Amino acid sequence: MPPPKNTNDEVVRVNFDFRRALAEKVEGNLAGFCYQCGACVGDCPAATYSSVFNPREIMLKVLYGLGEELLVEDSVLWLCTNCYNCHERCPQDVKPVEVIISLKNMLADRGIYPNAVEKIIRTFEETGRTTPISAAVERNREKYGLPPLSPVPMDEIHALLEPAESEGESA
Repeated sequence: MPPPKNTNDEVVRVNFDFRRALAEKVEGNLAGFCYQCGACVGDCPAATYSSVFNPREIMLKVLYGLGEELLVEDSVLWLCTNCYNCHERCPQDVKPVEVIISLKNMLADRGIYPNAVEKIIRTFEETGRTTPISAAVERNREKYGLPPLSPVPMDEIHALLEPAESEGESA
């Protein structure tokens, strides 16, 4: 019996270059062990409250090497809450959240991220913290008996960020 005819007349080709690039960002080839069971979707808050976010579909695109569908402006990847529920549920220990975080890093390498993320990056570069410290924060720390926050060694932060900044300038 002949194989079923492709009615779409499109050939899907796996982009192994994308898969290799992703494997450099995350623990080897984790995505390659995903067998599309869907367990990652079960407790996913982003999938529960979004009609477009689905970690199983993201993993399928990764398996096929369809990175260009994920690494775009307004990517669905930014809807991931990084809650690690998918990691806890995965029977193959694929760590979908780590794959998604690596994809977010690939987006950031391209300078593609939402305004909220850009604001966090700017705050970190300026203060060494991801959240600005206000008088209200200091009052609450004192109220709960917490010590004042120690100063952030900004020279160390800038030294750590410098190589990434110089790489971006030469690109």
